[in-house]
Amino acid sequence: MQADVLDASQAVAASSAAAAVPTAPIESPRQLFESSGVKAVLAQLDAELVGLAPVKGRIHDIAALLLVDKLRAQQGFNSQPPSLHMCFTGNPGTGKTTVALRMAEVLKQLGYVRKGHLVAVTRDDLVGQFIGHTAPKTREVLKKAMGGVLFIDEAYYLYRPENERDYGQEAIEILLQVMENQREDIVVILAGYKDRMQTFFGSNPGMASRIAHHIDFPDYTEPELLRIAQLMLEKLHYRFDDGALQAFARYIALRRAQPHFANARSVRNALDRMRLRHATRLFDSDVPLQPEQLVTLQAADVTASRVFAARHAA
Repeated sequence: MQADVLDASQAVAASSAAAAVPTAPIESPRQLFESSGVKAVLAQLDAELVGLAPVKGRIHDIAALLLVDKLRAQQGFNSQPPSLHMCFTGNPGTGKTTVALRMAEVLKQLGYVRKGHLVAVTRDDLVGQFIGHTAPKTREVLKKAMGGVLFIDEAYYLYRPENERDYGQEAIEILLQVMENQREDIVVILAGYKDRMQTFFGSNPGMASRIAHHIDFPDYTEPELLRIAQLMLEKLHYRFDDGALQAFARYIALRRAQPHFANARSVRNALDRMRLRHATRLFDSDVPLQPEQLVTLQAADVTASRVFAARHAA
């Protein structure tokens, strides 16, 4: 008897669900992917960032979820906006801020945030130095970020349990409230080193429970760093000659083995110094210059780095 009632109930539910499903064809996810502008944003991300295949894959997956969710909402299906708060972990210079910027654009294109802007902050922008100072600072930052994405770099510095008078916990409590109650109008991305973020979440279970997506950014390989350098130079209308290209490949191998290496950030800083040496070399020339000389870095512009001197000293 009970089985018959259960079967009947399931049949009614199935019939109701079938009746509620529209039969008219709808826009395909691929069509929406292109018409919404999301395809163009992801293509720009792919062009801007070398490598990072796992990161790009996760961003594509999140975009797919939002696209299908949008199609469901258009058909009147029960559709609750997914939690989109994220954590980006990895070493400096691995593209976390750039990905956050493009993520904000994706969310804007799909209507999940109103403005699609990115507000990037650190602890100093949120936490005050005296009683009554933190809450206004944190709320002001949140006000600026509403309708977009709030990116908090080195987020673990918000929590300093060794200091009983630290006001970081107050900022965390305000963030938690907004992340829960206004999650349809703001997406918070926490960023930092992986081990420190894990410790932070272990000490702040409320924050951990609000982060739906954890994305780890790997370090770049040496060939990827060399390609990044070439792309940076192309944007500035510079290039390596053959000798400089080989020298910079050696530079990358040596620099990666030194402390405080920051991936693409260190590459950019190295190129700035090489351009400075290039300019000095040309400035000291007494002969008329050829246009090619203005855009070409030579091996000497690379090997003058202290990285090579340190190697010889060792």
